Amino acid sequence: MKLEGNCQTTAMGILPHTDVERALKLALSVDIPFWPQLPRVTFFEDMYAQISEHFPGLTIDLENRDIHFSLDKFYMDMEELLQYWEDETFFRLSPEYSVVFHRFLEEDLSSYQYIRGQSIGPVSYGLKILDENKKSMIYHEEVRQIIFDFVAKKLQAQYGEMREKHPGAFVWVDEPGLEMVFMAFTGYPSEKAKEDYHAFLEKFPGPKGVHLCGNPDWSFLLNMELDVLSIDALAWGHIFSRYQEEIKQFLEWGGIISWGITPTLTEEYEQENIKSMISRLEEVWAYMGEFGVSRQQILKQAWLAPARCCLVNQDGEETVEKSFQLLQKVAEHFKEAL
Repeated sequence: MKLEGNCQTTAMGILPHTDVERALKLALSVDIPFWPQLPRVTFFEDMYAQISEHFPGLTIDLENRDIHFSLDKFYMDMEELLQYWEDETFFRLSPEYSVVFHRFLEEDLSSYQYIRGQSIGPVSYGLKILDENKKSMIYHEEVRQIIFDFVAKKLQAQYGEMREKHPGAFVWVDEPGLEMVFMAFTGYPSEKAKEDYHAFLEKFPGPKGVHLCGNPDWSFLLNMELDVLSIDALAWGHIFSRYQEEIKQFLEWGGIISWGITPTLTEEYEQENIKSMISRLEEVWAYMGEFGVSRQQILKQAWLAPARCCLVNQDGEETVEKSFQLLQKVAEHFKEAL
């Protein structure tokens, strides 16, 4: 399945809502709907906790909203994991670990061209979870390969369930940790990450997509032959656009860039409007045009989204919902140019 752009709207998975139906309604309001992750409802909805069901060596602390890793427990739990390794149902999202996923699949989704799922990615997952010595579990050689393979199994199971519901289903991974790979203090060098990620993508089901809100070495991802790269263009579009040759190759390959543009943080949202959002994108795209990336090609291979997830606003879900409304207006403007 080759994905089409055409300035369709989508969004990242995490929403600040505590009302499941209200969150679902918002997720269904975009062109490419997604099942929401709702960490304010339960810690199981946290993207790191959500994927942890059946991962060996982990203890989820619901009271303190934390996850602990133990290498000793990892070895003890491996027997069960290997026992069920070829059983795809073992890796499915259970209702306990997702209050919305199964509810989303109950909806009539036939009118949408695509539907999307998501998961935390292996690099971010492995860097985030620490052992009793505050060492990231990805730094344990014997654990790292299991992390990549386990996340791939989770994606395959989720993709399989979604494909049963809709032929245009796909999933992407959220990888905030990829930004850390290129910092000097990390013990996981970028060359090793590149090698591991290529192997991971070979196991990735359906169209391959990566989202991150940070500012990594963009050439790392633009050269991965992804189908979708989702970025926070509001914060980093001016830097991302400097990778002209890599972007050109990415678009020639047929990749989609999801431009996260409308602000979800209250203070930022209050400073913006539809004209300023359009202007920001036009400025970035005009700069790319100076190096031979045509505006029409950008539009045809573009999705539009809110800039990032946001759980910190004092008004709960209100600013986020306004950001989705602004997004539709921005998208309508650019769709007229197609």
